[in-house]
Amino acid sequence: MLADATYVARRLFLLGEWDAALDVLGPDRDPELRAEIAVDRWFFRIEGHEEAGKAVAALDPDSWTAHLLTGRLAYSRLQFQRDPRPDDRAVAEAHYLAAVECGDELQRGWAEYHWGVLLDNVDDDAAGALARYETALEIATKFGDGFFESYIIRHLAHFKEPTERIALLRRSLHLRAALGARPQTIAAQAVLAEDLPENDPDRAELIRTFRPGAEELRIGWLVSQN
Repeated sequence: MLADATYVARRLFLLGEWDAALDVLGPDRDPELRAEIAVDRWFFRIEGHEEAGKAVAALDPDSWTAHLLTGRLAYSRLQFQRDPRPDDRAVAEAHYLAAVECGDELQRGWAEYHWGVLLDNVDDDAAGALARYETALEIATKFGDGFFESYIIRHLAHFKEPTERIALLRRSLHLRAALGARPQTIAAQAVLAEDLPENDPDRAELIRTFRPGAEELRIGWLVSQN
C-alpha cells in the first residue's frame, strides 16, 4: 500500500495536482516526497509557505533533501520578495553547498543547478551561474535525465544568441511535454512565448495555450501576468 500511495502521489505531483498528491500521502508517508511536493507547490502557486517550511523541518536536517529544500525556500523568499529574511542569501548558499557535498552525483547536479539560479537571479553573477549550469548539464546528460535537462537549458538559453536561445527553449518545452510534467510545460510555453518575436504566429498560439492551464493550476507568477 505504501508503494502504491507513493506512486500515485508522484503521478499527481507531475500533473501539478499538489493538494491531491499531499492528500494521497497523508501526514506520515514518505516525508521527503511530501516536503518536495509542498515546496514545489509554494514555488508554483506562491502559497503554502508555512506548510512547506514545516514539511522540510520534519526531515533529517543532515539529509540531501533537507539541505536542498531549505536552500530553495530561502532563495524563493528573496526571489518572490515574500517576507525575505536578512540571512536568506547566506542560508541558501550554505545549504546548496552542503547539498553538493552530501549528495550522490545526480543530486549534486541538482544542487549545482539551484546554486546557479541563486547566482543568476539574486546576485546577477552571470559567470558564476554559467559555470554551475554547465556542470549540472554535464551530469544531466550523463544520466539521460530529460526532466533535469529541461530546467538547466531553460536558464542556459538566456546566455545564448537568439537562434540558439529559441532552440533551447523549444527543447525544454518538448522534454517537459513528453514527460507529462504539466506545470513545467505550461511555464515553458510562457517563457518561449515571451522570447519569440511579436509577429511570430507561434507566440500567440502559445499564449492562448498556456494561460488557461496557468489559471487552472493557479500558477501565481503566470496568472498575475494575464
